[in-house]
Amino acid sequence: MTVAIADPGGRAARRPVLITGGAGFVGTNLADRLLRRGRRVRILDSLARPGSEANLRWLLAQHRTRLQVEVADLRDGARLRAALAEVSTVFHLAAQVAVTTSLQHPEEDFAVNARGTLDLLEALRERGGDARLIFTSTNKVYGAIDDIELVQSDRRYVPRNELARSGIAETRALQFHSPYGCSKGTADQYVLDYARSYGLATAVFRMSCIYGPHQHGTEDQGWLAHFMIRAADREPITLYGDGKQVRDALFVDDLVDAFLTAEQRLPDIAGQAFNIGGGPENTLSLLELIDRIAALNGRRPRLSFGAWRVGDQRWYVSDIRKFHRATGWLPRVGVEEGVRRLHAWLMASRQQAMPLRAAAR
Repeated sequence: MTVAIADPGGRAARRPVLITGGAGFVGTNLADRLLRRGRRVRILDSLARPGSEANLRWLLAQHRTRLQVEVADLRDGARLRAALAEVSTVFHLAAQVAVTTSLQHPEEDFAVNARGTLDLLEALRERGGDARLIFTSTNKVYGAIDDIELVQSDRRYVPRNELARSGIAETRALQFHSPYGCSKGTADQYVLDYARSYGLATAVFRMSCIYGPHQHGTEDQGWLAHFMIRAADREPITLYGDGKQVRDALFVDDLVDAFLTAEQRLPDIAGQAFNIGGGPENTLSLLELIDRIAALNGRRPRLSFGAWRVGDQRWYVSDIRKFHRATGWLPRVGVEEGVRRLHAWLMASRQQAMPLRAAAR
């Protein structure tokens, strides 16, 4: 009989945790939580993403004694295997994260997302497969989701059927769309199959929109933070499509809760994929976020509109009931509170950076 590994004070917890992409937005929040709980954390990150160096400086200032850092690309096999030494859990977050970049450089996208994940799985298998692995996939594995009949108001799209109440479930057929969808979907399936074929304790999170502190959003990824940053700079915000696209938004603290819950439940939940997001209770359209930013800033951002992007989903909301049934997890931070908290963090971080920018002039 399989017995779940659940010993936060035991031997496994004394071994380091590896976070690939650990200086990114999600990785920084996860590392901070683990370190505050007394866990040892090792980060493998190439620092290629904007904001990752600032995040790493913040982590080191907060937790220098228990934090180990390996500045390296996931595709560097020797450095990867060294980083895996003695780890108990791998949170595999490192990725090429933008659909737009994947369209421009599909080979690079595949090499990082698909091949890099396979190399990681093989390294784990070679060392005996005793480590747990949680992989962050994406809702893009379900494709454009253009078969759902939608109605629209002046601010958002809504399905005509019961999906509006439940969201998209894991039973929906996969339909990779865009090179990014293909590469992440390939990695997603390899992670699941290594549980089936080799007995590794792996699980997949197919994530919707995550937001919160330490998010340095860009036009290509991290739209909630990106919109707030542009508005703070009084720069126009470009909406691709009509702005009525709807996503469920999950505050990063709730995602970290889900990670740690999944870690405790492995290997009982091994070989399973879970849709992870804010669910039907925490949805936003792009236009609705603009309204919230206007209320927070006291002025409305300037908008421009561009053509629809390849594979953009007009409506995606996660059905989170499978993970709830397996673990009891539910989001605790509502979207109204979460947006206020992200806005407050962005404003505070900009205030702290102002003296540094002035001194550099």
